[in-house]
Amino acid sequence: MDGLKNLDTLIKSMSPKINEGQYVFCTLENPPQELLNQAILTFTEAEGKTLIVQKQTADNFGLTYNFVAAWITLSVHSALDAVGLTATFSTALARQGISCNVVAGYYHDHIFVDLQKADQAIEALNKISSQ
Repeated sequence: MDGLKNLDTLIKSMSPKINEGQYVFCTLENPPQELLNQAILTFTEAEGKTLIVQKQTADNFGLTYNFVAAWITLSVHSALDAVGLTATFSTALARQGISCNVVAGYYHDHIFVDLQKADQAIEALNKISSQ
């Protein structure tokens, strides 16, 4: 099944959900395989591998981080070439003073926001979805 592309449909169908847990971004040049196996996401940059892991995992491995996030999934199946969804929700969050770090999976968009602002982020996302 192909993902949705129509911006109005995408926004109305976002259905944001908070995933349980606390998440952090860490970076290592050569993370051990055990850590890679526990990562939610890995991305290779020139400076090293960025990993998104549960906070407890980072603590267990003695990793440093400076941002503790909630992970919100937009339940709508958005097409990877859909235009405007990220701009729409990131603008709505910015208006509330909420930074967002976005990851696009094949089926869904995932938003990492400050843990302390997760409920406020859900409210902002639901508000634009219901308009």
